[in-house]
Amino acid sequence: MKKKILVISGGISKERAISLDSGKQVAKELSRNGYIVKICEPNLKLIKIIKSFKPNTIFNALHGQFGEDGYIQTILETTNVPYTHSGVLASSIAMDKAISKKIFIKNNILTPKFLIYSFNKKKIDLIKLIKQKLKFPVVVKPINEGSSVNVYICTEKNIIRNLKLLNEYKKIIIEEFIPGREIQAAIIGSKKLGAIELKPKRKFYDYKAKYSSKAKTKHIIPVELSKNNFNKIMNLALKTHKLIGCKGVTRSDFKFFKGKFYLLEINTQPGMTSLSLVPEIASYYGISFIKLIELILKDASTKK
Repeated sequence: MKKKILVISGGISKERAISLDSGKQVAKELSRNGYIVKICEPNLKLIKIIKSFKPNTIFNALHGQFGEDGYIQTILETTNVPYTHSGVLASSIAMDKAISKKIFIKNNILTPKFLIYSFNKKKIDLIKLIKQKLKFPVVVKPINEGSSVNVYICTEKNIIRNLKLLNEYKKIIIEEFIPGREIQAAIIGSKKLGAIELKPKRKFYDYKAKYSSKAKTKHIIPVELSKNNFNKIMNLALKTHKLIGCKGVTRSDFKFFKGKFYLLEINTQPGMTSLSLVPEIASYYGISFIKLIELILKDASTKK
């Protein structure tokens, strides 16, 4: 008898549309392969649905705030039903770019220099601080968003204007802009899945470059790296996965510049849409979409 899988998708984050698509693709593939599947939103009816449906496993297809920051994981822990991807602590650490970058630095993982900016500081002080600690251009982004939501590359001339677009956040992260190649590496369980290089037509690999086919971002796989450098990036991705305490699948985002890999962040719940990178990487290495989903389900557990 095939297992019952509850797929949670949607939510209230800015990545809701991507989550709905991920959940839809996962549910469709599971149903096609004989699983008993139900899709639901993470609303007030969630616990009631879990109790009535009695799933063997919960597939967490949420993205962004509430879905991959430890919040929904805390709720799922109370059900004692195994759920996919990382647990409470790993999710909250990975989602907080400031905390995760401090962990990278402490463990000798190269990451762009950064500073935290609170909106109660004077703008003129910020420009002075950036010139002292970093240098323009810089990357400005929320501390706890995913999918490159509200990420801007800023110069001294436009940073004040772009900051106004981010004043819904109490704090943001400002980091040095690293030019070079965009390479992302995926881990599943405790195994190295593979890597992919991205060449966006836009300024960088932002939200539109990730999720719009019109953006025409070029995906390069296999990545053109020496064997030594390929092993290096995969080892860094695995080290980060284990260091944060992740489960299931993760995708680590790197910049490769002047022979060095800079880790930008680790994503604990990569997309599962037709344009998503982890399914594409898996497919190249002979892992079908259903096999990928089953590998993620296999690593599901109740974990804090």
